[in-house]
Amino acid sequence: MDQAYNLKYNGSYLEHKYGDQVRIFQNPVSQSLLAQMCRPEVMQPMLNIYVEKLYLILFEAMVNELYPRHEVTWDTRMKAVCPQGEWNGEVLHQATRSVVVDLARAGTWPSHVCFNYLSILTNPAVCRQDHFYINRRTNTKGEVIGVDVSGSKIGGDQDQSIVIFPDPMAATGGSLSHCVSHYKDQVKGKALFYVALHLIITPEYIARMKKDHPDVQIFALRLDRGLSAPEVLSSIPGTYPDKECGLTDHQYIVPGAGGVGEILNNSFV
Repeated sequence: MDQAYNLKYNGSYLEHKYGDQVRIFQNPVSQSLLAQMCRPEVMQPMLNIYVEKLYLILFEAMVNELYPRHEVTWDTRMKAVCPQGEWNGEVLHQATRSVVVDLARAGTWPSHVCFNYLSILTNPAVCRQDHFYINRRTNTKGEVIGVDVSGSKIGGDQDQSIVIFPDPMAATGGSLSHCVSHYKDQVKGKALFYVALHLIITPEYIARMKKDHPDVQIFALRLDRGLSAPEVLSSIPGTYPDKECGLTDHQYIVPGAGGVGEILNNSFV
C-alpha cells in the first residue's frame, strides 16, 4: 500500500513535491467513496452515482479555492414583513465566465455534473459546456502512441473564462494535453486559467502536464503509483519522480479502476 495514504488526516491536501499547481486530496470521505467505486463488482447504475458524488466533492473544493467572490446584499423572504430581512455577505462572483469541457467519452458524465452545479452556483447565462471527442491511439501491441480527435462542439470564445476539464482517469496526460493545446491555440480569447479535475492521476501524468502545460491547475482525489518500488511508496510523493510508476505497459493505472470510460457508457466493446 502506498504509505502516503497512511498519513494522519489534516483536513487538507496530501503533502507532495510536485509543485503548487497540483492538489491531491487527503480526506476519508473521498478516499472511501473512490475505493468503493473502483471495486470490480461496481457497474451501472452505481458507477454513475459514485462518480457524481466524487465530482461534487472535487468541484466544490476547486470552486472554493479558485473562483472569484464578491459581496452582495440580497433580500430574503423576511423582507416582505421586516425591513431588516436582507442578507449581506460574500458569494461566488455571479458574472464569472466558465467553460466546462466534456472529453468524451469518460468525461461526459463528470462534465455534465460540474456544468449543472456551476449553473446553480453562478449565473447560468455565463456558463457553457463544450464537447471534445478524443481517444487514445494504440499500436498493434496495445501501447498508447498518441491521440485521435474525431470532432468537437465548442460554443464560443474562452475570453476571461475559467476553462475546466473534468476527466476521471488521468493516465498518461496525452489526451488532456492535446485538448488544452487546442483551446490555447484554436479557441478565440484568453482564458483566465485552466483547471483539470480528476478522480485518479499518476506520476507519469503529472510529469507530462508539468512539461506541456505547467500553468494548468490540477485537482485529483487520488495519486496512484502502485508499480513503484517499496522505498518509493514509503516516500513523500514526488521525492523520486524518475522512479515513480503508476502505469502498466499498456498505460493502464495501477491500482486504478479499470475501464471507467467503458463502464460509464455501458460499452459492449
